[in-house]
Amino acid sequence: MTALGTLKPVQVAYHVPDPEMAAEQFARQFGWGPFHLMEHIALERSFYRGRPESFDHSSAYGQAGDVMVELITQHNDGPSALRDMYAPHETGIHHVAYFVPDLNAALDEFRGRGAARALDARTCTGVDFAMVDQVELLGHMLEFYQPGDDLRRFYAYVRKSAEGWDGSRPLRRLRG
Repeated sequence: MTALGTLKPVQVAYHVPDPEMAAEQFARQFGWGPFHLMEHIALERSFYRGRPESFDHSSAYGQAGDVMVELITQHNDGPSALRDMYAPHETGIHHVAYFVPDLNAALDEFRGRGAARALDARTCTGVDFAMVDQVELLGHMLEFYQPGDDLRRFYAYVRKSAEGWDGSRPLRRLRG
């Protein structure tokens, strides 16, 4: 059994209407950042509640102490784990992410508890991730990754960019 109490949250994600504006605001208000923006993140596959659905989204990633902060928005109008909770103009906590030792085992465990898989996706760089609907119990989704080397390097890159950050350039664009 994957008891979440034994796992460390690695990310808190906020749904925002505009990640660029939110990055500026969050950096100014809370000192989080700098944020690294990925626009229209390419997905190899995306399933919403078991059905294939396009999920056109952008995210800005920054650091808040030991936890990454993601500022996420959806560009298309299709059904999604984001639209389950927020309209395009709304802001709020959407999910808390965890690295799990075995993604399929974690998803099977939560399915056994009656939790629905809201999103199952793979990036074009080969990162598998999934969101489990825990909104009724927690007020937000849970996101699970089985981290590979590339994902760990990305998390380390965001963390390192925050070390000694002086608040300048709170938003930085990432390519591909």
